[in-house]
Amino acid sequence: MAKKKPTKKKPIGRIVLRTGEALVEAEPSWSAAEPEVVIGELDGPVGYAIANLMGNQTQGHSHVYALLNCDVQVRPVTVMVSKVTVTKSKYTNILMGTVQAAIANGVLDAVRAGDIPKAKVDDLGIIVSVWLDPGVLTAEVDFQTLFDTHRAATAKAIHKAMNHEPGIDWLLANQDEVTHCFHQMAIDGAI
Repeated sequence: MAKKKPTKKKPIGRIVLRTGEALVEAEPSWSAAEPEVVIGELDGPVGYAIANLMGNQTQGHSHVYALLNCDVQVRPVTVMVSKVTVTKSKYTNILMGTVQAAIANGVLDAVRAGDIPKAKVDDLGIIVSVWLDPGVLTAEVDFQTLFDTHRAATAKAIHKAMNHEPGIDWLLANQDEVTHCFHQMAIDGAI
């Protein structure tokens, strides 16, 4: 019996800059996670942006690495940037605790799922623009639910970025069927 030739893996090409977003939410409104991600090579525009973000901190919008825990940074290097101006220590503690850990886990989930090639984790960087509903300051928060939504949303946004989703054919075919929810609320007089 002839031996099978080992199949060669297709070399992984350069990932200059990919973008994605996702929305994952549970029943309480404070649980909504809506990250926007930028992914690319560290020796390209994404890497330069990460270096600039880390060296150019802005009050109320701290740029921090995604960590599983203090002293355990994930790969690819991932920088979180808050979409909300942070003014309260409670908000900071939730953002830099539950949400930070969730994002770190979501990144690793994306590697495990194959959306980020394992062979590229030391060459790529990710910037995550983070939405944490300010309602967490006054609500009785279920931190496991908050963790779960941010973890799932991060992995989903990365998946969409790395797979160019939604594709242009789907967008063109569905353009008239998709209405922005806040625009519709404005039309309906709910805003």
